[in-house]
Amino acid sequence: MGSNAYRMVSINLNDMQYTRRKFLSTTAVAGSALAIGSTLAFSKTKEHALGLQLYTFREKMQSQPLKTLEEIAALGIKKIESAKSQKGHYYGLRPKEMQSACTDLGMQLVSGHVHLDAAFDRTLEEAVEAQQAYLICSSLPTPGQTLDNYKRVAEAFNKAGEKCSAAGVRFGYHNHEYEFESENGIVLYDVLMDETEAQWVHMELDLGWVIVAGKNPLDYFKKYPGRFPLWHLKDMDLEKKHSTEFGKGGLNIPEMLAHQNESGLEHIFIEQEEYASTPFESIQHNMQFMKTV
Repeated sequence: MGSNAYRMVSINLNDMQYTRRKFLSTTAVAGSALAIGSTLAFSKTKEHALGLQLYTFREKMQSQPLKTLEEIAALGIKKIESAKSQKGHYYGLRPKEMQSACTDLGMQLVSGHVHLDAAFDRTLEEAVEAQQAYLICSSLPTPGQTLDNYKRVAEAFNKAGEKCSAAGVRFGYHNHEYEFESENGIVLYDVLMDETEAQWVHMELDLGWVIVAGKNPLDYFKKYPGRFPLWHLKDMDLEKKHSTEFGKGGLNIPEMLAHQNESGLEHIFIEQEEYASTPFESIQHNMQFMKTV
């Protein structure tokens, strides 16, 4: 989701007792290099059934969740990631109802975007009931673009990750643009990576927001191999700083896919926040695009 779609949520960090562990715009690939990259991406993409972040259909999911899921399945989507809404994490459905609806349509409810807040224990119970593999924190639990706050957040993530692991669920975090700001020459997102335990905190890298921030996802795959099992695959208009349909923005999707093994990729979730016409037409375009890479 976009930076404006999130709010900061405060939690109590007093009981933490953890020991801390110590693109630029995407380069265009031409000629034979692009052909090689595309071939590699095509062969490896087949290993990953494409998923969707339901924030893409946020309005219709709140008004007609079951019908909208049917329409999403008809687009060829095989995996689902939910998002917190005004009607809860499952758009007014109970967790088991959401899971059953997806299964009946040939889709898997894999993940969900949530807040790390005072109600997190209940959120985790719902995820277990829905048989989700992942719970992804969608915003910083405490506000502050400082090294100290990001260290506190890392401690909170470690604690939440350990709790989720004990329940059979994996915990993770979804980035935006602002995490790539720096303090004293240190990138704040790198603090999260360095201070969290890999066994408990699994990162969902939003590739679009990374390139908007002027960073290269490939650099993070190299620096932190295997730490990014989830992707938000999102092309971005780098001037307007909002999402656009695949192939229209600044993300080199074939190049990203060619390096997915370094990422540790398990699940790809397409997310479209802005649309040329409608959410369905945008996702139709994106699904067709993915057949060409």
